[in-house]
Amino acid sequence: MTITVLLADDHVLFRQGLALLVRDQGDWEIVGEAGDGAEVVTLAQARRPQIAVLDVEMPGMNGIEAARQIRQVSPETRIVALSMYGDAYYQARMFAAGASAYVLKNEAIDDLVKAIQAALRGERFVSPAVIRRGDPISERSAELDKRVLSDREVEVLRLLVEGRRTKEIAEVLDISAKTAETYRSRIMLKLGIDNLAELVKFAIRAGITSTKL
Repeated sequence: MTITVLLADDHVLFRQGLALLVRDQGDWEIVGEAGDGAEVVTLAQARRPQIAVLDVEMPGMNGIEAARQIRQVSPETRIVALSMYGDAYYQARMFAAGASAYVLKNEAIDDLVKAIQAALRGERFVSPAVIRRGDPISERSAELDKRVLSDREVEVLRLLVEGRRTKEIAEVLDISAKTAETYRSRIMLKLGIDNLAELVKFAIRAGITSTKL
């Protein structure tokens, strides 16, 4: 029985390497390749592959949103996530979006086939290196995380890490202090960060502020 696979990664050479690995399995067939999230969703809807291998961090629509949409337009497709980032935060977001497996890019040659096989059996797979690595904030992508924030949340975060108090933020943005506090709580929840020092580090990496600790 032929296993149909759709690949999505914006790095062409890496994607081509994955394609060779998949074709080496003999009865596996590549039914499409995409370089961004929107393109892979369109291909998934048209070709209904058994497996979609998605890079978590792609231009435009990222792999998390692409996974969510693929599960809507092609529910039978099993999703394998590829990522440079090994922390539990991205794993949780990808699994919540409908992924069956989470593979580190630098472990893909060893783990991708195992991940696809597990997904086809209806099992969850995570690269063993992810489990050993733990959950350091420094391994996260500021650009990818920034996309989960609304424009107003980015404004609040910028003021917050610049040392503005809740009342000042409220005055600058012409909102109530309660609303400003709600934004602060929502930002921390979305980013999985629970202290100001880490918020500042994130904001600097994301280009939201140049403020130093």
